[in-house]
Amino acid sequence: MKLIILDRDGVINHDRDDFVKSADEFVPIDGSIDAIARLHKAGFTVVVATNQSGLARGKFDLDDLEAMHEKLTQLVEEQGAELSAIFYCPHSPEDNCKCRKPLPGMIDAIEAEFNISAEGFYFVGDSLRDMQAAATKGCKPILVKTGNGEKTLTQLADASLQTDAPILSLEHVKVVDNLAAAADVVLANDVEN
Repeated sequence: MKLIILDRDGVINHDRDDFVKSADEFVPIDGSIDAIARLHKAGFTVVVATNQSGLARGKFDLDDLEAMHEKLTQLVEEQGAELSAIFYCPHSPEDNCKCRKPLPGMIDAIEAEFNISAEGFYFVGDSLRDMQAAATKGCKPILVKTGNGEKTLTQLADASLQTDAPILSLEHVKVVDNLAAAADVVLANDVEN
């Protein structure tokens, strides 16, 4: 099995400062749905792992989240592909759960669901939390410049701006413009191996 884990907001769809709260507000970034389809058609098991603290904060409810994920799933299926699973953390940072990135709980759940180690597989995200969760589990982190990516680049360049462990440097992270470019990197490396 070839696994790839994707963050959602800022990677697949445009993020919002006031949270993505409905299917109408769930707007894909250009090329992201096609990128997921290309990965799936190349034999990858594509899984989403997303922090959704808006649930705990009362910004939206579970029906809203399910509608967003149904829209995402349907857009991918319209490209003749599929998402294998969507994992989400419904907690706020104050809940001190084990599933909220940068902690690796969602990746642990993905490993259990698919009976596979995530070590050595790609994890695409736009935040420092994504990169840290990936590094904790031995994934290959790819940072997209969409969403919070530019801010995260600054954090990676200056270790003093990083909070939570592990501390990462840019030499450990592949940086690309967007999910379409990340898919190009993954697929090119897949052909080489």
